[in-house]
Amino acid sequence: MKKLFGFLLTRYTIWVLAFLTLVILPAAALYFWADLRDRLWTYLGFGYIPAGLWIAAFLTSLVFGRRLLKAYANLWVGAALAVVATLGILSLYFPFKGPLDEIGLSGSWGSIFGGYPLLLGIPKIAGALLLATLVLNPRWMLSKYRVGGTAALGYGATALIAVAVFLYRLSGWILSKLKSIRIRRDAPASKPVSQMSKMITAEELRLKSNGWEETNGVGFGDKEGVAAAHASTWRLPSLDLLAEGAVESVSSETLTEMATCIESTMSDHGVEVSVTDIKTGPRVIRFGLLPGRIKRNRDAKSLDDKSSIDMGRVKVHSIVARETDLALALKTSDLRIESPVPGEGFVGLEVPSPNPSVVSMHSVVSNTAFRQIVKKGGLPLALGHGTGGEPVIADLLSLPHLLIAGSTGSGKSVCINSVVMSLLLSNPPDRLRMLMVDPKRVELTPFNGIPHLFAPVIVDPDKVMDVLQALLREMFRRYKLMEEIGVRNISGYNRKSKEKMPYALLIIDELADLMMASGFEVEQSLVRLAQLGRATGIHSILCTQRPSVKVVTGLLKANIPGRIAFAVASQVDSRVILDGGGAEKLLGKGDMLFLSAQSPAPRRIQGTYVEDSEFDDVIDFWKKQKGPPLPSISLEEPDKDDDPDGELDEDEMLERAREMCEKYQHISPSMLQRRLQIGYPRAMQILELLEEEGVVSGGEPGKSRQVLKGRAGSALD
Repeated sequence: MKKLFGFLLTRYTIWVLAFLTLVILPAAALYFWADLRDRLWTYLGFGYIPAGLWIAAFLTSLVFGRRLLKAYANLWVGAALAVVATLGILSLYFPFKGPLDEIGLSGSWGSIFGGYPLLLGIPKIAGALLLATLVLNPRWMLSKYRVGGTAALGYGATALIAVAVFLYRLSGWILSKLKSIRIRRDAPASKPVSQMSKMITAEELRLKSNGWEETNGVGFGDKEGVAAAHASTWRLPSLDLLAEGAVESVSSETLTEMATCIESTMSDHGVEVSVTDIKTGPRVIRFGLLPGRIKRNRDAKSLDDKSSIDMGRVKVHSIVARETDLALALKTSDLRIESPVPGEGFVGLEVPSPNPSVVSMHSVVSNTAFRQIVKKGGLPLALGHGTGGEPVIADLLSLPHLLIAGSTGSGKSVCINSVVMSLLLSNPPDRLRMLMVDPKRVELTPFNGIPHLFAPVIVDPDKVMDVLQALLREMFRRYKLMEEIGVRNISGYNRKSKEKMPYALLIIDELADLMMASGFEVEQSLVRLAQLGRATGIHSILCTQRPSVKVVTGLLKANIPGRIAFAVASQVDSRVILDGGGAEKLLGKGDMLFLSAQSPAPRRIQGTYVEDSEFDDVIDFWKKQKGPPLPSISLEEPDKDDDPDGELDEDEMLERAREMCEKYQHISPSMLQRRLQIGYPRAMQILELLEEEGVVSGGEPGKSRQVLKGRAGSALD
């Protein structure tokens, strides 16, 4: 041991030089290369300190004094075994938050030398300690008594390590319980207002819905993420890229005053109600109004309660009729009455919150429900928080298509970015591919460069039909592949096939511009995708700021059950989107109504908001990441020789086109392509022949033609 200390004192300059070159400088370099830094931190954690010191000393001796390696070989081997034992000890401790909360303080590599279960990890650590003692001083270990004493000392030390680990885990459990009790104790206490049962604040509901879990720094590519259901070499972003938003709570005194004002106002107008439920959300507060009993006196001169007759409960329509009076009493004009609340036995009164708060993406994505959808292999959409402050997450696979509509400035574009962001946080590009159409050229173009895109964002409306035709060809190709294996949908195909088929998502930012350019062809193609695309994993999200019947047609709505309505100008626009009113009373800035096939009535949600910094960080993460080649979709029309439409000759195709003219009022090139399974050039040739025969009227190239019924019949004769 004296020689070892002497070696350290005489060679201190080498140690300082090695420490500066191999620890400080790499640490500074890793600060600028975040990707490599995250990898090293995940692999070694805090174990990079002892491992780095040993490597630095070894390399320095290898360069400046190779004789030291031979002279002190036992010291080098013993020090290496000590480093191994240190990594094993660190692997037994797990921080309560951060990227090492599931793999230990020494990372994934350190868990090899220790880790759990303890019955296997502690013997490995003890063996490394014994071997280190034996190698450092083999002569001292020749005596059997010393061997036994050293073994007892080593296993006693490992027993102390086990006890320390147990006490550490126990203290963490106690601290988490104390934290939950303190949060519940510090929450605003509820005060009874008539028959009000409980006031639930937004903080309580969010903590309760999250299961009191800390999820900072954990990506969805971990054990509970997509990797469990879909093997992928791509890494998913960490939640550290998202900021935790601040929550503005409403005091219990304010809630009590508002509830008392509601009851007294309704009582002044002869309508007896009691507030039995209060839930605070980010933008609105929902009061549950329970209708009271109607009593009339038997004798007009007597006011004794015993002489009154119970006439039943107050009718719901009498509560709804007092909406204007309630707005005046509460000093607001943005009231909304939900009668009744689905699954509840009271009428919901939604009042704007005096302390509105912004819904952060982190608060929704870190929820347990979001992780469950990811774990099951779904496509989660982080929509926002409900009227009670609870996170609302929808699965795109169950929708399976989504229509988003609202006036300018209502939050439609922010919602699109939030939806895409939630998909980028939970799906690698080999599982989800996207095609984006943005005629406005500003909303979706920042996504250019991410590996999820089949092609750069389409900004030219004239190329939209090429995109839709490419998706239709891809859809029919997938049907043929599934038919060959004998499965019904994409999930069955991915279970049986070695080559996984990724989901495809079409996002159109402004549908109105496309419908104005070529409405009939666009509508027919979108309807076709909506009808048949679900089984092949092709989904669509359509957005518009002009919800009119010419843009959102009845045939399109019939095939898109999932709809999101933001604030609109009139009840007519609300009926176009939701088939009912309500959107005209929304507050704007992310306030929405969500309707799906699983919900009988629209659900009010405050949408999530993504900061520009968060948006840029996630986009940069995917742009910098390189992975294996991905499947692509060709947007070009296939060659005529490669087209399978050579099975029919020209006369038979023309005859079938004439038969189609008898069934339909309009004929377009896209319809001929789908029905006859031909390419676009041949479809235009057939349409020109029909025009020469007088079966269809003339028109612009690529547009639909009107069928002349009389001439169609004569042509067939």
